[in-house]
Amino acid sequence: MNKENIEIIGDNHISSSVETPLRDDAFEISDDDKIKNIQHHFEKIMEELGLDLSDDSLSGTPYRVAKMYVKELFYGLNPKNKPKLSTFENKYGYKKMLVEQDIIIDSACEHHFLPITGHAHIAYLPKDKVVGLSKINRLVDYYAHRPQVQERLSLQILKDLQNVLETKDVIVMISAKHLCVSSRGIKDKDSFTTTIEYGGCFENKLYRDEFLNILNI
Repeated sequence: MNKENIEIIGDNHISSSVETPLRDDAFEISDDDKIKNIQHHFEKIMEELGLDLSDDSLSGTPYRVAKMYVKELFYGLNPKNKPKLSTFENKYGYKKMLVEQDIIIDSACEHHFLPITGHAHIAYLPKDKVVGLSKINRLVDYYAHRPQVQERLSLQILKDLQNVLETKDVIVMISAKHLCVSSRGIKDKDSFTTTIEYGGCFENKLYRDEFLNILNI
């Protein structure tokens, strides 16, 4: 694939699946081995950039970057880290919209590995089950902490909540700034991206409007 096509694919947010593309052997080696390997390769990247790794300020950077990738920024790649979504019987018989808003998004663009930052707003109409509020935040954080495109992130959160709650009546809205837009290419500092995915009752405009009104949008 030539350089021009590589740029076009990245800018167009092309993706083949709702699932994050992972190799079959993605978790056959330990986190410690991954950190060791990434440290070695990132050291080579820094050397190619002409940096002097004997300098005290730079000498530990390859290890710090490697550890950050595996343990922090991309911890959501490993299914072992997925939070358990505890659900409870809807004993109150609560049937109206439940909204969790301004959930922090701290992710990274899979095309440039630059930050994506913003907020998610999520609502559902309970049926037989409800989920602990903090679990929604943890689920968002888990899927955000992997190389992402915003469209896929929205769908992954939506489908997981629909499965756990056993209802299609879920809506997910994400508004985020992409540093691959603000710090490279067009370098637009003010724009942000909004995605919205939903199912069930939210196919009805009345329910979507109620959700948006709660968010003051």
